[in-house]
Amino acid sequence: MEKNGESVVDPNSAVGGGVDDVYGEDRASEDQLITPWTVSVASGYTLLRDPHHNKGLAFTERERDSHYLRGLLPPAVATQELQEKKLMQNIRSYEVPLHKYVAMMELEERNERLFYKLLIDNVEELLPVVYTPTVGEACQKYGSIFKRPQGLYISLKEKGKILEVLRNWPERNIQVIVVTDGERILGLGDLGCQGMGIPVGKLALYTALGGVRPSACLPVTIDVGTNNQKLLDDEFYIGLRQKRATGKEYYDLLEEFMSAVKQNYGEKVLVQFEDFANHNAFELLAKYRTSHLVFNDDIQGTASVVLAGLVASLKLLGGSLADHTFLFLGAGEAGTGIAELIALEISTKTSIPVEEARKKIWLVDSKGLIVSSRKGSLQHFKQPWAHEHEPVSTLLDAVKAIKPSVLIGTSGVGQTFTKEVVEAMAAFNERPLIMALSNPTSQAECTAEQAYTWTEGRAIFSSGSPFDPYEYNGNLFIPGQANNAYIFPGLGFGLVIAGAIRVHDEMLLAASEALANQVTQEHYDKGMIYPPLTNIRKISAHIAANVAAKAYDLGLATRLPRPTDLVKYAESCMYTPNYRTYR
Repeated sequence: MEKNGESVVDPNSAVGGGVDDVYGEDRASEDQLITPWTVSVASGYTLLRDPHHNKGLAFTERERDSHYLRGLLPPAVATQELQEKKLMQNIRSYEVPLHKYVAMMELEERNERLFYKLLIDNVEELLPVVYTPTVGEACQKYGSIFKRPQGLYISLKEKGKILEVLRNWPERNIQVIVVTDGERILGLGDLGCQGMGIPVGKLALYTALGGVRPSACLPVTIDVGTNNQKLLDDEFYIGLRQKRATGKEYYDLLEEFMSAVKQNYGEKVLVQFEDFANHNAFELLAKYRTSHLVFNDDIQGTASVVLAGLVASLKLLGGSLADHTFLFLGAGEAGTGIAELIALEISTKTSIPVEEARKKIWLVDSKGLIVSSRKGSLQHFKQPWAHEHEPVSTLLDAVKAIKPSVLIGTSGVGQTFTKEVVEAMAAFNERPLIMALSNPTSQAECTAEQAYTWTEGRAIFSSGSPFDPYEYNGNLFIPGQANNAYIFPGLGFGLVIAGAIRVHDEMLLAASEALANQVTQEHYDKGMIYPPLTNIRKISAHIAANVAAKAYDLGLATRLPRPTDLVKYAESCMYTPNYRTYR
């Protein structure tokens, strides 16, 4: 419908800047009075125990009277800003990152809005706490720090009953599900059921950085057992005590889960696959991308954020993507996913076939350079990268033979970009671009300091986990962080606000371009190829708008009519954590 020439969104749709916003989560509903509903109106003791509505000492005198809170709180009335200040002081007083993580998770269970207020206002400081690298340690110790279940655990015991299990979740309007089977958590391997920390952390970022309502997020762990003997022998392990189910049994459980999700939440719920092992990740994405709204952050999110860094770095390197040669160390989900998206972008920009564009990209795996003579023994996802070349067994020899201008590490093995490798890159490139993407920090292929020192300050460097700025010869270099958190929250939010029904590769390119466009000259002057995370909500709104626009262009959006100004619309639909006033 049109109103004064402005397109107005159908009020029956779940996202519409304040429309059907039960908890008052969007920016558009900030000034509305809210009734603190749970099943009935929450009041008194139950209100203080309800994380959606609890405000702690910030309840006003009037709210304390009308909601039976007199005497249940100390007499002081605090503002949300004062609460934030106190909590940040507490969190900063912890020396151990894991203690900070536990404190943040306890806050989320006690007072949801305050948790997100802290995370949004202190994003650069708290992102490494609620997500990588600290979340990895949290998953390893999840059994012992586990207090209250977060998210849904679906194990082989629930086979045949998954739809009922989904209906046990208290929220009905789910827009984003992050699901893992815990087989390949970060660079840490099989953590089984304890991988739940990852979907919980990812969804906190969908809300804080992307603006998806917390009530619309559902973390899921599929537990089919674990091959980690240490966990199976641990008396505190919280998952199934058996070796991993594989083959038909595994895929049948996943099939039942995907069908139940669609049946319960409809066509437009985004399912993000997270930290599945290589063989399953590719298979599941290929199987469900044509029938569901699915996205794999390890394959597609990583690719999109790296592509954004490459597009942005062209301002420093000169030329177009097609003018550069790329060499990867690591040919798993991340490596091949990035390579494929680079080839697609080159193909889109130059109109040459993707097969031709792939020839600019070379991959090295554990057995050396991937070349056509190895084709017979290669896994299917590596085959497109087997080019004509004599066999080369080491990374150093591959660098010398291929002479790449861009070196990308996705191997999961630390310190593999040795001094010799980096010096070889610097020998035939004025500004070598080095991306050491493996997480956590200990697994990075090289450190920022090494990259800048070994290239005498000429390298453009970025990594997967954060590194501190480094001074070399009087110049301060700020390493880029190719953090998926730049892309997936805005991408997911864009899919949600457009009511998209499928994820198309062109949407990933749209997300990359939107991110690259947010890098300013001021950032380039410091050697940065990613904008600072402090502006992440503004960046996410632009990414969401670009992705939504692409969904409308491709005819995959269902939320009609198309809003006139997509950036403005995205901002109005974004979750804000400011306290609401209760009737």
